[in-house]
Amino acid sequence: MEQINVKGAPAAIGPYSHAVKAGDLLFISGQVPLNPETGEVSGSTIAEQTRQALANLEVVLKGVGLTKNNIAKAQVFLANFDHFAEMNAIYAEFMGDHRPARTAVEVSRLPKNVLIEVDVIASFK
Repeated sequence: MEQINVKGAPAAIGPYSHAVKAGDLLFISGQVPLNPETGEVSGSTIAEQTRQALANLEVVLKGVGLTKNNIAKAQVFLANFDHFAEMNAIYAEFMGDHRPARTAVEVSRLPKNVLIEVDVIASFK
């Protein structure tokens, strides 16, 4: 396995890597809506935070030469499931015609009290 940290992605806020490559798979750690330059939460609405979390995810993908089309599985964690429809619209816009498997769940709390966290498994094939 190879630990991967990508320049331009927000610094990890714990003892983990941006991603781990295991064989042909890339396991990307949960991305929250942190501004990569300041480390502060970006946005206060689910729309703003979803866009930032997905942008951070895309930076990690690009950092290893992949795109959103390499995503096989996504997990979305929401602090409030009432935000699902709005998050889902932005997620669909981000993914375009690509439709990876996905889980979306409500959780009681997320790091830095953000509204969303997204992690993915991507394939190098």
